[in-house]
Amino acid sequence: MENKESIKVPVMADLASRGETPEYLFWVGCAGAFDDRYKKVARAFARVLNHLDISYAVLGKEESCTGDPARRAGNEMLFQMQALSNISVLDGYGVKKILTICPHCYNIFKNDYPDLGGKYEVVNYTVFIQEQIKKGKLKIDSAKFKNSRITYHDPCYLGRANGIYDAPREILKAIPSSLIEMKRNRNSALCCGAGGGQMFKEAEEGHKEIFIERIEEAIETGADIVATACPFCMTMLTDGIKYKNKEEKMKNYDLAELIVQALDL
Repeated sequence: MENKESIKVPVMADLASRGETPEYLFWVGCAGAFDDRYKKVARAFARVLNHLDISYAVLGKEESCTGDPARRAGNEMLFQMQALSNISVLDGYGVKKILTICPHCYNIFKNDYPDLGGKYEVVNYTVFIQEQIKKGKLKIDSAKFKNSRITYHDPCYLGRANGIYDAPREILKAIPSSLIEMKRNRNSALCCGAGGGQMFKEAEEGHKEIFIERIEEAIETGADIVATACPFCMTMLTDGIKYKNKEEKMKNYDLAELIVQALDL
């Protein structure tokens, strides 16, 4: 296996040139490709895929934005242009299954792309990891987080939009630690404040920003780790931790990062 400083990730064009078609396309997403913090999450999930010896590849430079921010912000024409361009690339490679680490990418591939002819089996990485744990392919017996108190924030586009509540929690239960729920969780969980295009605009006038309200709920649990499963949520909650001056007492990790740390990959 590759050392921790390097990681080998197959590229779709390279496989296609050899006449190979992987089982999964790993859709990295804009955050996984460009955001320095979320690049670590993309690498973590790639390490999990390599550890499991999964047949997968990424598009690399051929990957473009799904068009989710454009559609949520009301620019339907831009969304359709981006979506149709992506569908052309995906179909050109014969993609059947897509793995996503971003709930926004997952949601738009699963629920919006079929209307434009883009019909794929779309799998969120939390569901994928949970299934691997259930099959016994990921066995976590590390004591790294034994004394950690972890709370999980439900991303809107994973939870309320697509009903994925159990898989992330099953992952956390598989990691020896203490899982503590916030007072608002599952279908009543509070948004981080970034969904629906809000990530890219200034907040409207009000008395309190949503991310502050949400991180206060996380702090109330007494947790020392806030687990997230969305790049937007990660940005907002990390900002909340900084705003509350809790960087020494509370960390924000993605579920894939927790798995990698627990397995020491």
